[in-house]
Amino acid sequence: MTSDFPRPVFRPSGTFDRLFASEDPAEVSRAAHQTAATLLARVRAEEDPEVVDRLIRFASTHGIDDIAQLWSRSPAKTLPGTLWRLYLVQASIHADAALAALLYERGRAALHTGDAIVAGAPTPASPPELVALIDTILRGAFTGDFAIALDRTAAFCRVEASGATHLADDAEATEPERATALTTRALRLSSIADDLDVAARLWRRDELI
Repeated sequence: MTSDFPRPVFRPSGTFDRLFASEDPAEVSRAAHQTAATLLARVRAEEDPEVVDRLIRFASTHGIDDIAQLWSRSPAKTLPGTLWRLYLVQASIHADAALAALLYERGRAALHTGDAIVAGAPTPASPPELVALIDTILRGAFTGDFAIALDRTAAFCRVEASGATHLADDAEATEPERATALTTRALRLSSIADDLDVAARLWRRDELI
């Protein structure tokens, strides 16, 4: 982003295509870190509700591809990599809120930890309530305590991962392909949760860049 943009916006896909055309890892890394830091700093400084709403709705309105071009190649323990994971979790819930609600309820019942409390979903959580929850958490990342937003998302992912694991076990005998897909989902969610836990600690030490 440059001074030509008075408010934080995402550039069109064509601009990103040109920006990353060289596939220069250093250039891509610089662009990812600059856009992530500028975006977060400007939103937190202005706290304009309309800007925050546009950012929260960005993935559901425009798709995840533009965000992926920005940040998906960044290491997990960086600011752009962390923002990518937040948007990825949001996109997965928006894409299939019914499945997310099923996984969450199964995981909440199976886990004997405080993760469901940290995540903050209602009990039981309906699909629309989970969509509202993840949007609220993302809003908190832009306007509130960023580390707490990461903690909540990590906790949410652990609950979902537990649910996916248990449903995979149930389906193993009769629906092996579904069981494999659920197991893969559980592993990805667990990995995201671990990454966000580390990112939260780094943010609290002013070391997430």
